[in-house]
Amino acid sequence: MYDVIIVGAGPAGLFAAKEIVEKSKLKVLILDMGRDVDKRKCHMSEFKSCTECSPCNIMCGVGGAGTLSSGLLNLRPDIGGNLHEFVNDEKDAWNLIDHVHKTFLKYGAPKKLYRPTKKEVDALQRKAAAVGVKFIPIPQLHIGSDNAPAVIKKFKADLERKGVKFKVNERVTSIDCEEVTLKNSSKIPSKYILVAPGRSGANWLASEAKRLGIPTRYQPIDIGVRVEVPAVVMDPVIKISQDPKFHIYPDTYDDFVRTFCVNHRGFVVQEVYDDFIGVNGHAMAKKKTDNTNFALLVKIELTEPLEDTTVFGRTLATQVTTLGGGKPLIQRLGDLKSGHRSTWDRLKRGNVTRTLMSVTPGDISMALPHRIVTDIIEALDKLNYVMPGVSSPSTLIYAPEIKFSANRVIINKQFETSCENLFVAGDGAGLSNGLVIAAATGILAAKGILSKEGVEVKT
Repeated sequence: MYDVIIVGAGPAGLFAAKEIVEKSKLKVLILDMGRDVDKRKCHMSEFKSCTECSPCNIMCGVGGAGTLSSGLLNLRPDIGGNLHEFVNDEKDAWNLIDHVHKTFLKYGAPKKLYRPTKKEVDALQRKAAAVGVKFIPIPQLHIGSDNAPAVIKKFKADLERKGVKFKVNERVTSIDCEEVTLKNSSKIPSKYILVAPGRSGANWLASEAKRLGIPTRYQPIDIGVRVEVPAVVMDPVIKISQDPKFHIYPDTYDDFVRTFCVNHRGFVVQEVYDDFIGVNGHAMAKKKTDNTNFALLVKIELTEPLEDTTVFGRTLATQVTTLGGGKPLIQRLGDLKSGHRSTWDRLKRGNVTRTLMSVTPGDISMALPHRIVTDIIEALDKLNYVMPGVSSPSTLIYAPEIKFSANRVIINKQFETSCENLFVAGDGAGLSNGLVIAAATGILAAKGILSKEGVEVKT
C-alpha cells in the first residue's frame, strides 16, 4: 500500500512528490495517463501536420503540458495564478517562487535569468501608458522546447532515486478519499490522494468532484488568436523582456486583453484536442526563425444561463476547426480589418512567411464573436504604438487560441477538499494557470499532507 498517490506527473505532481519524499518516509506513487518523458515526441516540432501528435502525447505524460512547450518560466507569484491567496504574506510567496526556480536550475535549466533594468522598465511602461497599455515586468527563465525534456528526465530520475514510483500510461477513471480506480477496474488504496491532472484532466476532475459532492466554481476563459510578425518588429521589446506581458483594455468594449506566451524567433504550432485543433507557439533554444509570435487573449466571464466557460470555449473552437476543414484558420490582419477572407494569393502579398504549414486561409470574423474580434483589432492597434509594425496589414493571425480555466475546486488552507485526505493542486484544479504557480501549489498541497502526518513544515 502506498501512503500517497499523486494523479498527474506535471509540475504540480512532481514538485509535490519531491516535497513529500524529502521531508518524510511516506511511500509515493505517481500515476499519469500519458507517456514517459523519453517517449513523448512532438512531431509538430517540425511544424507540419502530424497524426502521431495525439492530444494526450502533447498535453499529458511526465512533465505535463509544459514539457513540450517553450519552457519559459515566469518568476512572479502573480503571473500564471496568484500565490498570495494561498500563503501568509509577500515573503512566503516569493520564497516559493525562488524554491521552484532553484529546483529547475538543479535539474539543468539554463542559469541565465532575463531581468529588465529599472531604466528599461520605466521607459517601456511610460511608452505603453501613453495609450493605456500596462507593461508587466517579470524575471524570466527560458528553458526551451528542445531542452525541457532533458530537465524533466533528470527531475524524474532524482525522484526515483528517492523512492518515488511512477506508473505511466495508466488512466485513472475515478477517485475516492481512500483509493483510485484504474481503467482496467483495478483499485489502488492509499492514505492520501493528491489529484493534479493538469488542463487535460480538468473536465474529468470537475466531474469527479461533482460525483463526490466536492464544491467547485466556474472560472473565466481566455479566447483569442496567435499573432505572428517579423522578429525585428519585437526585437527592441524582447531585449527588455523575453516574454513581454502587456495588459490592454480596448476602447469599444473595455474587456481585459493580454499578451501571452511570446516566442521570439519561434514557431506557431498546432495544439491538438479531442474535438478541435487550436494553435500555440514554440521557441527553441537552438533552432530560430525570422518571426516572433504571441497569443492575444480576451478574458471571458459568463453568468446564467450558461456559466460553463469550458463548454462555451469548446463550442467556438469546434466552429473554427469546422470552418478550417480540420485545420486552424490563418488570416492577414489587413484582410480581417477590411472584411476580406484571406486566400493563398493574399497571404503571398504580405511580408510575413508563416511558420505553421498546416492551416486554412479564411475569415476569422466568421468564426469568433464580433466582440472578441473587435477587442483583438483594437488591442493590436494600441500595441502598435509600443511595438511599431505589430498592427501591419501583413501581420498574420491564427485561430483559435484558447486557454481553458478549470473549475476551481474549493479547498481549505492545506489544499484539502471536503473529501477528507483528498488533496488537489495545479491547473487541472483551477488553482493555477502556468508552470511555476502549478509547481508552487504542488508544494503547498504536499505541505498540507505532511502537516496531517505531524511533520513540521515551513513555507
